Amino acid sequence: MALDPDFLLASAPTETRQQLTPEAVILYALGVGASELPFVYEDGLKALPTIPVVLAYPGFVWQRPEYGVDWRRVLHGETSVELHAPLPVSGEVIGRSKFGPIFDKGADKGAIVYTTRTIHTADGVHVATVRNASFLRGDGGFGGTAEGQPRPHAIPDRPADLEHSIATADNQALIYRLSGDFNPLHADPAVAEAAGFPRPILHGLATFGVAGRAVIAALCGNEPERLKRIDVRFSSPVFPGETIRTEIWHEGEGRAAFRARVVERDVIVLNNGYVEFA
Repeated sequence: MALDPDFLLASAPTETRQQLTPEAVILYALGVGASELPFVYEDGLKALPTIPVVLAYPGFVWQRPEYGVDWRRVLHGETSVELHAPLPVSGEVIGRSKFGPIFDKGADKGAIVYTTRTIHTADGVHVATVRNASFLRGDGGFGGTAEGQPRPHAIPDRPADLEHSIATADNQALIYRLSGDFNPLHADPAVAEAAGFPRPILHGLATFGVAGRAVIAALCGNEPERLKRIDVRFSSPVFPGETIRTEIWHEGEGRAAFRARVVERDVIVLNNGYVEFA
């Protein structure tokens, strides 16, 4: 069965409900390597501003046979998180996810599928919007177009204004997956090898969370409520145990560009990053 973009676009929004607990908020923070007490201790607990990526998360949907996707070759392409209200640390959250748009880069280049998830509390407060782009490396050539894909945010052509490095743990992916992304690519060496990697890679969204920690430390005084938006493109995988250095450029009042690289291999792993903050 091949990818059917019309089927995806016509699908009804997927509604996912989650009973959020302080334990889940802490587990997410540990999954992105946090050790600062406000993020990992229930007394005065604060949610990291990147946690919406796992709130009311519908799971790794590409393994569903009705989608016709070669799920072993799926990579995370882009993520954007917009924060509309203070993030809760407990209570029910409701996500509604919808596919689209979809871009065909060609039979030998794959396809890009965007998904938008709105997240509300049980009493109707819209707390966040998450937009993801999945790179379906084995599913291009279905007759669609590559035109119209959103343009990436440009990185300034000058040295970074700020840098912040964070080491990841050897078991980082094994912790992060407990927040809901059980793609075996991040745990099973055989699956990783079949996908062309020498060993399991870190979730792209875990790398995103590490860079988010760097951004709030460098720009927001580690006050998570000050971050209003964070966008990024994923350019290369991280292996657990590597060090991620986030490079940041000021772009005016309350705005900045960023990217992240693995120090040990000098490889850019996140690119075209953009943040808005108070």
